[in-house]
Amino acid sequence: MWVGVPQAVFNSVIDRIDDLEEQLRREAGLLLRTEPYRILENFTIHPENVKDPDWRLKAKAWLKGEGVNNQGRIRSDNIAPYTKDGLLFRSKAEINLYDALKSRGITFAPLPVFVRGGDNYRRLEPDFIVFQGGKVIVIELDGPAFHAESPAEAHERTTMFYWEGAHIERIKASECETPEKAQRVANQIQALIRKLLTNR
Repeated sequence: MWVGVPQAVFNSVIDRIDDLEEQLRREAGLLLRTEPYRILENFTIHPENVKDPDWRLKAKAWLKGEGVNNQGRIRSDNIAPYTKDGLLFRSKAEINLYDALKSRGITFAPLPVFVRGGDNYRRLEPDFIVFQGGKVIVIELDGPAFHAESPAEAHERTTMFYWEGAHIERIKASECETPEKAQRVANQIQALIRKLLTNR
């Protein structure tokens, strides 16, 4: 059986594609036990063939390096699969919050990649970084599909920003699951910024 998936999904699973194909074959085998005359030998996952009349122009642009960036690409096993305004996102909740922040004239960066050099070299990709009035706020959307980590692991991952004086704000992804909810979260972020600016 051939399974076509979007290119972004294929890219995000390519390192474990053999295991996924074998798992699909086993699961399908269980479903077909009641039909002994049907045999499913294997699964092949491949990028779906999308008809695009502009594919030549896009291929030339890609070869020239146009639009190439490191945003949303810190993890080769989990490249951000969603796009909006030419930017990468890992969830619909992130896109909702992006739209809400963009509508307010706030300076921010979605899924930026930060590097800390030296002996303790690290690469980090917070969900959002917000800049206003000399303050830096790291926003992390927490949900089962995004940050499956303990509070201690989350603290260790964001300590680099804390040491540099950033404020870290963790928000449940469910609070941004709709555009309306994301607007409320954006209100809370703006209120937090005002409070931080007043207290400095």
